[in-house]
Amino acid sequence: MPGRLKILKSKTIYAGRIVDVKLERIVEPGGVAAEREVVYHPGSVVVVPRLADGRVILVRQYRYAARQELWELVAGGLEPGESPLQAACRELQEEAGFRAHHCKLLLDFYPSPGVLSERMFLVEASGLAPTPTRPDADERIEVGTFTLTQVQNMLRQKKLHDGKTLVGLLWMLRTLPQPAP
Repeated sequence: MPGRLKILKSKTIYAGRIVDVKLERIVEPGGVAAEREVVYHPGSVVVVPRLADGRVILVRQYRYAARQELWELVAGGLEPGESPLQAACRELQEEAGFRAHHCKLLLDFYPSPGVLSERMFLVEASGLAPTPTRPDADERIEVGTFTLTQVQNMLRQKKLHDGKTLVGLLWMLRTLPQPAP
């Protein structure tokens, strides 16, 4: 696309602890003039924690926006000055009670680029050792471990509804070594 993005006007509608919402008048690189509502978010991490025996750690917590408890991969926001790998290690300990010997950045993605600036970093964690959890004051988290067969069944039975968890688990299952025919 020729041209560059031009922001003609930007108005903050809401400034919160985690996100800001702005109404912006823009001209996109392709020349389209538009008014956009954007939720600005500092970014986050999603962790695929695998135990030595291959089981995957998921956490379940109540999500107000979804109005239900969801099984999810460990995840959380990036703190100022924190790298995705540092955030992944912190979130894994806080939410699931594990310390990782090895973390590997796998990919990054935008969960909802039509309205949200958030960039998520998918991190694989291995060499796990138990450690005390440190959930935030407003978090009530249940930790569960699941075999690959259980994860596949949860996917087939449509029991997983969180987008970042679907991305992480499907990536993990797709990249595992396949048995010989």
